[in-house]
Amino acid sequence: MTAQPMRADRATLYFMCGKMAAGKSTHAKVLAQTQHAVLLVQDDLLASLYPGEILTIPDFVKYSARLREALTPHITALLKQGISVVLDFPGNTRIQRQWFRALFEAANVDHELHHIDTPDELCKRQLKQRSATLPEGSAWTTDAEFEAITVYFQAPAEDENFRVIRHERGQQP
Repeated sequence: MTAQPMRADRATLYFMCGKMAAGKSTHAKVLAQTQHAVLLVQDDLLASLYPGEILTIPDFVKYSARLREALTPHITALLKQGISVVLDFPGNTRIQRQWFRALFEAANVDHELHHIDTPDELCKRQLKQRSATLPEGSAWTTDAEFEAITVYFQAPAEDENFRVIRHERGQQP
């Protein structure tokens, strides 16, 4: 299921799949730079548009759906104009990945699903490291919250017919 990266001579939609703290955002930034693509980061957009309003998972679901709906015509237009786009949005379930498929099919462009495959223990360690740099009193993700969210994770499957680029991250000290 691991594929080679696409040619850079036409627009491509790049999107991510991986558990919380797997390294998706870091990978998306590097990918946007190396592919000279527009980078859209869901967390940044939601924080800017809905500051202090996303307090629960249902809040996140509601506001992220609004964001996807608002961005769909713009992303499609960029792709149709030959501009590659990297989406740092979760593609962690089959349902979430349907939006990405609709985008690249509507624009008739190539796509790459970058699956950042990271062991749970490394993700949890990275969450703790990330939390250590947050300002005092900031919310951070606990191991229990990681487990509650990760239970919904679905790795890309062959029958979804995505061009998958798999990045395996091993245990790190």
